[in-house]
Amino acid sequence: MLLEIGNFYVKDVKFGEKTSFKDGVLFINKDEAIDFIAKDEHITDIDIEIAKPGEDIRIVPIKEAVEPRVRLDGKSLFPGVTGNLRRAGEGRIHALKGCSVMGVGMHWGSFGDGLVDMSGEGAKYSYYSNLINICLVIDTDEEFERYEQQKKNHAIRWACHYFAEYLGETVKSLEPEDLETFEFEGVTKRSDSVNELPSVVLVMQPQSQMEELGYNDLVYGWDMNKYLPSFMNPNEVLDGSIIGGSFMPCSSKWSTYDMQNFPIIKELYKEHGKTLNFLGVIMSNLNVSLEQKERAAIFVSNMARTLGADGAIVVEEGYGNPDADYVRCICALEEVGVKVVGISNECTGRDGKSQPLVVMDEGTTALVSTGNVSELIELPPAKKVIGELQALARDGLSGGWSGDEILGPSVREDGSIIMENNAMFCGDQVAGWATKIMREF
Repeated sequence: MLLEIGNFYVKDVKFGEKTSFKDGVLFINKDEAIDFIAKDEHITDIDIEIAKPGEDIRIVPIKEAVEPRVRLDGKSLFPGVTGNLRRAGEGRIHALKGCSVMGVGMHWGSFGDGLVDMSGEGAKYSYYSNLINICLVIDTDEEFERYEQQKKNHAIRWACHYFAEYLGETVKSLEPEDLETFEFEGVTKRSDSVNELPSVVLVMQPQSQMEELGYNDLVYGWDMNKYLPSFMNPNEVLDGSIIGGSFMPCSSKWSTYDMQNFPIIKELYKEHGKTLNFLGVIMSNLNVSLEQKERAAIFVSNMARTLGADGAIVVEEGYGNPDADYVRCICALEEVGVKVVGISNECTGRDGKSQPLVVMDEGTTALVSTGNVSELIELPPAKKVIGELQALARDGLSGGWSGDEILGPSVREDGSIIMENNAMFCGDQVAGWATKIMREF
């Protein structure tokens, strides 16, 4: 299967008379864009704001981010979500690089929402401070979940996906600046020189814990709570077959943008045929009961062994309860002779003294940490807030609070904030964006 991604590098985004792309500038007719998004009857109010790197802007509560793209064959960008089901992983896409469509609550936040600072000390905590974020600031009539800590955020999230396609149309007929190609050969059809290299499989564990449908990541529009581990072509992931959910504490979640650009997949492609034989992706899941966790570990380990994997990279979206799936999967792979490197965040508490993973096992001999979700962060006021700052304290965002007997509220009267890393939008970047380094003292 051959997937081609033609890249257009966005240097600026401006409002203009016509939605178009020219000389590195994406122009958006704001009125027409709002009319397009407002077609969803559940959206009661909407504004569009643009946040650029280096600006003194704080964005919260963020629910989703999507890279604007378009398929040249006219098929849906996200099969089973924005259009009919189609086979993902082949064909040609045009992508607007360096920007995201970002879904932001006009007022109400939830447990899975996060924050991004576009400048200053806070900018270093999220990859998204490097992007030009086209913020869809939306309120909805979804009253059934307005005061719930957990929200499906359906209207806002779907608006991001549809609008990403809308913007992608601006480059459909243009010639890209460069072209990325991802050709995945059948695992039994490879040359002797490739087969002699160490064979590696990537095991992804997207979030699927919520038994009520609508909160979890979706694969081909299918709620992953009902999913069992399966072998997937890595191109399928890069081509929109999976979209992010709204359940996990925000620093540990994978947005749809992360899925579209999953850096670990791209790095494995770069090394394929040079230092390793990339066998593909085993797409697993994260469930609640021990039986479900064990069943998934059995599926994953048997698939990896059947594929002939010498090694595996295991990545989890989330922490806490999912740590049991993560560790059990690693150990099951090691038990059948597949050497594993695991990548995850850790939850060591604000003082850094707690057990980093809920479950620990001697079989986890090679783990990469992307940081402590409980790390306390203090940031000064921002000149401008997109969304509503009080949502951080009021609405149960996983890293914020309305009051603490020692620290006080997350949002102070002067607009400065104190919060846990938990609330940084996709801040742990298990997907591979992380700029964090380990220092030894």
